[in-house]
Amino acid sequence: MENSKKLHIMVEGAIMVALATGLSMIKLITLPWGGSVTLLSMLPIVIFSIRRGFVKGLMTAFVYSVMQLLLGITVDGLLGWGLTPLALFGCIMFDYLLAFTVLGLAGVFGKNSTLRMVGGVILALSLRFVMHYISGVLIFHSFGELWEGFSTDNTFLYSLLYNGFYMLPEIIFTAAATAVLCSISQTRKLVLLKK
Repeated sequence: MENSKKLHIMVEGAIMVALATGLSMIKLITLPWGGSVTLLSMLPIVIFSIRRGFVKGLMTAFVYSVMQLLLGITVDGLLGWGLTPLALFGCIMFDYLLAFTVLGLAGVFGKNSTLRMVGGVILALSLRFVMHYISGVLIFHSFGELWEGFSTDNTFLYSLLYNGFYMLPEIIFTAAATAVLCSISQTRKLVLLKK
C-alpha cells in the first residue's frame, strides 16, 4: 500500500511538471535576455507543493527546473548568448536550477487557510525573483539596456527593473489564481486532498 501511495505522488508530480512545462511555453510577454510572463506556468508546481508539502514540492520543483534548463538551452538558445564559462554556470544556477527549485517552498506555510497558501506562493515566487535579481546583478549587468530607449549604469536598478518587469505580474497572477482555486469549495477539495 505504501509503494502505491509513493507511486501515486510521483505520477502526480510528473503530471504537474508536464503541465507547468506546457504552460511555460505560452508566453504573453517575452524579454530579450530571458524572462517572460506566462499563462500561470508556476501554478501546477505551487499547487503540488501545497498539496504534498514543501519537501516533495522541492523535489518536484527541481525536476521542473531541469526541464526549464533544457528548454533554455534548446528553445531560448542559452548556449549561444556568448556567456563566459563562469557566467554560463552562474546563469544555469541562478536563472534555472535555484530559481525554479524554490517554487517548491510554496507549501511551507501549510494548507490550513487560503491566506497561508497564498503567502507561501508569494514567498516562493519572490524567492524566484531574488534568484533572477542576483543573476542580473552578477552576470547580466554588462548588457546594460533593458529595452529600447532606456539604459542605466546602476546594476542594481537594472536588475530590479528588468526582472521585476516580468516577475511582478507572474507573482500577482499566480497568487490570485491560487486564492481563487482555494476559495471555491470544489477546487479547494482538490487542492487540499479532501474527500
